[in-house]
Amino acid sequence: MANAQDASISVVQTQAFADQQPGTSGLRKSVGRFQEAHYLENFLQSLFDTVPGLAGETLVIGGDGRFYNTTAIQTALRMAAANGVARVLVGRHGILSTPAASCVIRKNKAEGGIIFSASHNPGGPEGDFGVKFNHRNGGPAPEAITEAIFAASQGITEYKIIETEDVDLSRLHGTQLGEMTVQVIDPVADYADLMESLFDFERIRDLLFRDDFSLCFDALHAVTGPYAEEILGRRLGARSSGLINCQPKEDFGGGHPDPNPVYATGLIERMGEPEGATFGAASDGDGDRNMVMGRNFFVAPSDSLAVLAANARLVPAYEAGLAGVARSMPTSQAVDRVAKQLGISCFETPTGWKFFGNLLDAGKITLCGEESAGTGSNHVREKDGLWAVLFWLNIVARLGQTVEAILRDHWLTFGRDYYTRHDFEGLDKGKADDLMAGLRESLPRLEGQSFAGQTVAWADDFAYTDPVDGSVTAKQGIRIGLTGGGRIVYRLSGTGTAGATLRVYMEDYEGNPDRHDLDTQERLAQIIRAAHEIAKIQAFTGRDQPTVVT
Repeated sequence: MANAQDASISVVQTQAFADQQPGTSGLRKSVGRFQEAHYLENFLQSLFDTVPGLAGETLVIGGDGRFYNTTAIQTALRMAAANGVARVLVGRHGILSTPAASCVIRKNKAEGGIIFSASHNPGGPEGDFGVKFNHRNGGPAPEAITEAIFAASQGITEYKIIETEDVDLSRLHGTQLGEMTVQVIDPVADYADLMESLFDFERIRDLLFRDDFSLCFDALHAVTGPYAEEILGRRLGARSSGLINCQPKEDFGGGHPDPNPVYATGLIERMGEPEGATFGAASDGDGDRNMVMGRNFFVAPSDSLAVLAANARLVPAYEAGLAGVARSMPTSQAVDRVAKQLGISCFETPTGWKFFGNLLDAGKITLCGEESAGTGSNHVREKDGLWAVLFWLNIVARLGQTVEAILRDHWLTFGRDYYTRHDFEGLDKGKADDLMAGLRESLPRLEGQSFAGQTVAWADDFAYTDPVDGSVTAKQGIRIGLTGGGRIVYRLSGTGTAGATLRVYMEDYEGNPDRHDLDTQERLAQIIRAAHEIAKIQAFTGRDQPTVVT
């Protein structure tokens, strides 16, 4: 342990910022906003004031390596010391993927963790930054805590910080900041050990050495690079040529760290080559999202969750079966059909991983997922990108089939849920709010009306009553059910940093195997037109086409 650093606590006068309301994944703003004097400090002090149990306890700190990450971590360390935290575990180089942070919190029985990330949002000096607090269970803080943090931020007048030199984050060591112990830890080791305890590494290793199998994992120059190199490379023996963009960069190499066909272009190109990889995957900025592909074959996130649930018994950690499953409300109903056949519960929650936490802690579910490429289980309390990739590899190894064959067999058994999400980004917030208000006002009149040949069977504003603690979360998105079985969902995103993003989700079930190879946008064309007409999207936003289609 290094010698203690002399440090005195400074009390700095400040004024509140009106825009520190956390969204579904913490506080996200532009880097420039976080760089403004007192902005980060105000939010962190509000956090320390709201979670008094941190004093005298252990705190985990890390981030996804994006621009401003190490600066923010040094600030958090100084403020943690000033606010009486006894010990901090911080990832070497300031790195901790979001699922790894959850793992470290749980393993060390920490009181919580501060994670610096804007997830899949772009990085760099002109990009985005974010901060969120994870509770002692390793999951995102419940709404009661995030609301209390925001309330505290609106009345803040001062914050506490100690004046010291920066902590050396480049090596594994221990040191003191005032009375607080700082331990710089290997960011990968605990998480890698956990993965090895869940999956059949021997069988996956054999798969990776088969002549008819080849892997391509794209880390998108984000945080999962070191995790992939350790787990897929060193522990499982994957060829280094199959691990691409694994060097984390502050600007994600100028790319967009969102694992989908729009942004993971390097992976898409490799999977489209005649002699390309047979299994492809990618993860996002902070490592909690995933994309899985076969050769020229994309697996939709909603389908991925359903396949994992249907085949969970093939994986050592889940061979005893699932307690239940859960999905976010906008996620397709594919996993519902699996749960029904398995005879287990399926819960529909609002968007945001924190809503799965109570269900996991209460033992009501084992697997859960969101349509936005997030999947997870009871092993941590966050969605987990690399875990999902290993889950798929374990299934492929056990079944001896390609990704495409596995999914096609799944559709034969359960039918196919055609599903798409249309994002309208950068909207004027007032106009987006007016659109949603108009939808809510029209709900009582929609039943029985027809739009683009689609008749509304029912419509509501989704509200969730937590089956564990009884808390109610209202206004979580407009749901429209159609007489033919299709569904439309409208909600405003809680992860953007500029303007407003309207997300429109559309799905329809197809039980006829002869119609499982249709183009998704064509198969859903009438429902898409109906969605535009019902919400009057062009009238409110001036847009007749989405910014992004997934």
